Amino acid sequence: MNQYVLPLVDISKLASPRLEDRLSVARELDRACVEAGFLYITGAQMDESVFRRIVARAQAYFALDMDIKMKSYIGGSENHSGYVPVGEEQFAAGQCDLKEAFDVNCDYMRSEGRRPLLGPNLWPEMLGFRDDVLTYYQHVTGIGSQLFRAFALALGLAEDHFDAHLRNPPSQLRLIYYPFDASAEDRPGIGAHTDYECFTLLFATAPGLQIIDRHGRWIDVPLVEGTMIMNIGDMMEILSNGHYTATRHRVTKVKEERYSFALFHACDYDYVVAPVVRGEAPRYAPLKGGEHLFNQTAQTFAYLKRKIASGELVLNGALPLDSFGLSSGAAEPRRPFSAQQALSKQ
Repeated sequence: MNQYVLPLVDISKLASPRLEDRLSVARELDRACVEAGFLYITGAQMDESVFRRIVARAQAYFALDMDIKMKSYIGGSENHSGYVPVGEEQFAAGQCDLKEAFDVNCDYMRSEGRRPLLGPNLWPEMLGFRDDVLTYYQHVTGIGSQLFRAFALALGLAEDHFDAHLRNPPSQLRLIYYPFDASAEDRPGIGAHTDYECFTLLFATAPGLQIIDRHGRWIDVPLVEGTMIMNIGDMMEILSNGHYTATRHRVTKVKEERYSFALFHACDYDYVVAPVVRGEAPRYAPLKGGEHLFNQTAQTFAYLKRKIASGELVLNGALPLDSFGLSSGAAEPRRPFSAQQALSKQ
């Protein structure tokens, strides 16, 4: 399996007061997303101490006894948060990923406006866990807010286009633990998926990630110190009218324990996701963002599948899990959208 060198974008200037500085990052981001759909980001915004803290907390949490972790089982939560045991997730029938996870949402505490993914998180009774996890969540969400503004510029919109739609988004953080298993076998398709949201920011402690390139081949993605991995999700593919493509990816058999922390950035639950690029005929039908996210989630988690089977849960307009991105066959990179168009709209 070959390694794939992703584009690297330094996002430090997204914090600059100068529009031209921010536009320069938007141009680089646009080019990388068109060419690859996956990229590395680095920048002065990233606080290394926050990353060290979340790794230590995850190591301590996943080392707990199973009966303790199951007290926070995701199936008992109000907002799809909590502990995810091995075998809970299935992206295809009979294929389980060998991993544990703990899922955290935005911890929506108000009673009004509740949705399937908006509500109070289910937290374990572990001293310091909530504080450490929320610190990481808030830190990476702040970086994501700057990136939403960069995407607005890249797509020819006002820089603050997404601000009003990021008030209480169902953006989820996943703490994931992949144990070393010498008997594990890589199989085509196992765990392969696109992400459902706008984009993902991933920090991992060990390699193991693979993506499908534009020729339909699985390519290893190495870790690069001082960076996070970013990738396009289903919703940004729609918003960009296909200028960016959600890229199918998976984690393969790893040679060491692997911890990863993926924060999936979405707009508000009721935000209608539709192409926003001006002057183009829409290539995608609009969909309700939160509804799409929940529908796709319900098709992969065992406790939600049981509710569907019993009739307790009925999905409305759920799309197949492989509705977005490239899965096989060659595809030419699409032409980057010019961020200069954004400058003319300021």
